[in-house]
Amino acid sequence: MTDALQKQEAMLASLRPLGSLLVAFSGGADSAYLAWAAHQALGNRALAVTALSPSFSAHDRRESERFAAENGIRHECIETSEFSNPLYVANDADRCYHCKDELFDKLKALAHSRGFSAIAYGVNADDTHEFRPGHRAAAEHKILAPLLEAGLRKQEIRDLSWLAGLSTWDRPAAACLSSRVAYGTAVTPELLARIERGETFLREQGFRQFRLRVHGELARIEISPDELDRAMGSEIRQKTSAFLKELGFTYVTIDLEGYRTGSLNALIKKRSAL
Repeated sequence: MTDALQKQEAMLASLRPLGSLLVAFSGGADSAYLAWAAHQALGNRALAVTALSPSFSAHDRRESERFAAENGIRHECIETSEFSNPLYVANDADRCYHCKDELFDKLKALAHSRGFSAIAYGVNADDTHEFRPGHRAAAEHKILAPLLEAGLRKQEIRDLSWLAGLSTWDRPAAACLSSRVAYGTAVTPELLARIERGETFLREQGFRQFRLRVHGELARIEISPDELDRAMGSEIRQKTSAFLKELGFTYVTIDLEGYRTGSLNALIKKRSAL
């Protein structure tokens, strides 16, 4: 913990001279910790900004608003228009690039109009080991990455969040709804609304870490390994299958490997190896 605390102090020291800062804030553990840190360093000269679009669930919006309110963090929502970009809707492997490009364009316009000196987002040191095209957009827009620059890893961020009393310290990993759709299948507001309803159902059944991945007519459920046995129980399995079929999916399956981040990237790795 000593090493993590030293990294935290170095990050706070790097934020203070900025004068003012916009933080891209989704409400997940990383961006929440960054929003808290910016508030500690800059007070009301820091503003957490949440981007709203069909890919951002109502659940995540409520969580982001609750976190900001309980920590006294300035918080606003803006609307982004990534669905007006055919390259985003096409959902190729670089979809996340187009999303972040739109987000950072909107944040730069907001920063310019409000007089904010910089923009930051919550990429951490572990994220560099994964396929994330959005990082390229951040580099092109010269978006600051304080967590990464301080060398903070995911577990350190959770530990520091716990030490600070942040409710997000153990929040399950979250990502936009578009990340649930297999590459090559167009992402539409209608499809994402179905996914959101399906995930809301799973949350209401008491599951905590999960994803509803969509492969055409197939709905593939990933559940964390410690919850997998309950998901496989006859009653909950039949109930889940019936609900998802009512949403229009022809086939419903539970992934035996359980939940893991970036599972759809396996298709990219497989194709690149051919």
